[in-house]
Amino acid sequence: MRRFGRTLVTAALAVAVVGGSAGWASGNSQAAVTGPPPGTAAWRADTVAGRSLPDPATATPHEVAAFFAGLDDTARRELVRSHPLVVGNLEGAPLPLRYEANRIAVTGTGEARYASLAAPDRQILAFDPRGRGQVAEVFGDLEHEQHVSVIVPGSDNDAATHDARRKPATGPAGMARALRGATGGSTAVVAWVGYTTPVGVGLDAADGRLARVGASRLARFTAGLDAVGAPDPVLFCHSYGSVVCGLAARHTDATDIVALGSPGMRADTAAALHTGARVWAARGPSDWIADVPNVEFAGIGHGADPTSAAFGARQIPAADVQGHTGYFTPGTQSLAAFAAIAKGTAR
Repeated sequence: MRRFGRTLVTAALAVAVVGGSAGWASGNSQAAVTGPPPGTAAWRADTVAGRSLPDPATATPHEVAAFFAGLDDTARRELVRSHPLVVGNLEGAPLPLRYEANRIAVTGTGEARYASLAAPDRQILAFDPRGRGQVAEVFGDLEHEQHVSVIVPGSDNDAATHDARRKPATGPAGMARALRGATGGSTAVVAWVGYTTPVGVGLDAADGRLARVGASRLARFTAGLDAVGAPDPVLFCHSYGSVVCGLAARHTDATDIVALGSPGMRADTAAALHTGARVWAARGPSDWIADVPNVEFAGIGHGADPTSAAFGARQIPAADVQGHTGYFTPGTQSLAAFAAIAKGTAR
């Protein structure tokens, strides 16, 4: 009974803290973007060379890849011109077509906040303007590099903030650039803002609702990488993004999963993630995430601390990391370790 009582008290504290009554910023409840991309109805009604188009809601990425492999270049580009939002978000479609489709889709929104994403040198792998917007950007040659990493971010990230000014090496794109630089340009890195993230540190950040949707989308994204012949990825999961990765772990073919600044992965141990990937964890000494109670009760909280010995993850040195977003700062022990994991040389 004493143990149960302590659990209730700790859970109540967690609810109070993440709910804002302990002085944290409260977040606004977000509606998760789900389902196939915009324009799917028109896509389903279309045909090419007398063939039906693969349903974005039901076709597997490998089925999509096989469909495009059977088309000539003229047919492929006609689909890009007619259905840019579908092709640009269709896992398994050829990467160059997705880049081209998303350039068209971004331009077609006519919104200044997205304009920079349409620049010729950008490789936008996904763009969905629904809600706050979602985006995935590739740094490097995703088709030919021997190693691929994916940055899975936490709260307050979306398509509108993707190009916002931030401190260097922070935010999904900044982390991706820093990681690629630390590998000497030998690893392709994807900044993946492919789910609806929480806003602020409120109840959305404390429960798993958005993470569950994000996990499904992340699993499909990694299946899409596999379908186009990309290497099995390393997932770098920051803050709430580590909750997403924890729920997706058993459904991806990642070689490594790295949780940094994590509030928990919705599992008691690394083994409970049921993944063949190596699981790593890092937390800096001044990261405020350490103040989040590591409990899960009535759907609130994300469970065990991934950096605890009991969790069983491989530990990443982070003694020189500053704050919650400093893990990819050039010169840090953590970034050096991340680069080794990304290149497949860490042991």
